[in-house]
Amino acid sequence: MRLYLPGCTSLKEKRGRIKPLFSELHRNFNVSIAELNFQNSWQETLIGCTLICNDSGIIHKTFEKIKLHTESFYTEIELTEDQIEIL
Repeated sequence: MRLYLPGCTSLKEKRGRIKPLFSELHRNFNVSIAELNFQNSWQETLIGCTLICNDSGIIHKTFEKIKLHTESFYTEIELTEDQIEIL
């Protein structure tokens, strides 16, 4: 997911906004999460979530729930792009 964090004025503030999101998504959806790009950008990040499952339907449903959860509960963060890739 590519996220835009309007109003962030420092990397510290950015980390303070995305760290709770990472913890909550890990706890609620049992996914692994990492920041993949834009580590030095104050207002933008690209995060990857990983889930291992033998049912692609469950994977799609889980990532749709993650997307909706992020948009619903983290209104100060804008989801600008998302992509699901199944290997």
